[in-house]
Amino acid sequence: MGINDKYWCAFSRLTKVSSTFVSRLFNYFGSIELAWHAQLYDLRAVEHITERQINDFLEEKQTVNPEQSIEYIKERGIDFIHPEDERYPYLLRFIDNPPTGLFMLGNISECNLEKTLAVVGSRRASENAKSNLAKILSDFKNTDVCIVSGLAEGIDTVAHKSAINNNLKTIAVIGGGFDRLYPKSNVKLFNDIINGNGAVLTEYWVDVDAISWHFPVRNRIVSGLSKGVLVAEAALKSGAMITANLALEQGKELMCMPGLISNPNTQGIYKLIKNGASLVTCGQDVMDTMNWIVIEEKNKAKINTEIYNEDELAVLDILKKDSLSFDEIIIKTGFDVDTLMIILTKLELDGAVIQRSGEKYTAK
Repeated sequence: MGINDKYWCAFSRLTKVSSTFVSRLFNYFGSIELAWHAQLYDLRAVEHITERQINDFLEEKQTVNPEQSIEYIKERGIDFIHPEDERYPYLLRFIDNPPTGLFMLGNISECNLEKTLAVVGSRRASENAKSNLAKILSDFKNTDVCIVSGLAEGIDTVAHKSAINNNLKTIAVIGGGFDRLYPKSNVKLFNDIINGNGAVLTEYWVDVDAISWHFPVRNRIVSGLSKGVLVAEAALKSGAMITANLALEQGKELMCMPGLISNPNTQGIYKLIKNGASLVTCGQDVMDTMNWIVIEEKNKAKINTEIYNEDELAVLDILKKDSLSFDEIIIKTGFDVDTLMIILTKLELDGAVIQRSGEKYTAK
């Protein structure tokens, strides 16, 4: 973790200030540390923030210790990423009100953020919708598509379970802290995701309750992380429709899965289709809409490390811990450019290492 992590973490712990407020402070002061230590006079010089916001910040920050906050997160085994961290998902940098920070369990570096499909829909989804969604997602079995959803009941649960069942990575974005997981019925699914199947993210401190208004706020991250959004079932007034509208605002591809016209939870679907959303009845429809060519990753056999020398094993070891760029690997290993190129080429040809998004290397 970097020197500024503790201040980003401290800001993320505050409940009375928004990420927009934090972003304005950071842009004004040019340093998150200076922003944290800013006093009343300095804060009043920042444009587009109110006196109440300033007072809320100055009052609440007295209850938060940056050093203790980041140390607590480390002790809990929770990772933390923020806008100055290169691991911060690049797609989130382009949305309105990007999160100040994301607390993470699992490993997002194993997820292909170039082929992210958000799946949203009703918590009280019909069995027809659940079955159809599972069939569509099964078309992506053993590929590099990553499924993003909100870990709620209904469609979200089917999306995450289908991803895991079909050997896909999945990202869950939740509306509360890790100690306030909601719904409780998805505790096992939560653990399945973080134990090798993707990552669970939240912008909320560990003991923050998953209250109702957090979920529509959370939805901007679900759609923001995704290249395209598939609406599986949605009433006219629903969280899924909020996410659909966010997706359109963010310039994402919007797709809809049809359902029974007699079902009130499909009224939003057909409204979106009439307004131009793509109709999806199979995985190929998604690939055509997104112009994706998916990569099959069927043969994930264990790598025989006995065939590698000490230098090659050293590179494998650091890439198992984190995804790194070529330059970052040089810094960590001390290898020269030619040596590292030879090592990475061999590891890639053997299938021991893959290059995500044309930049980061990851060990399989």
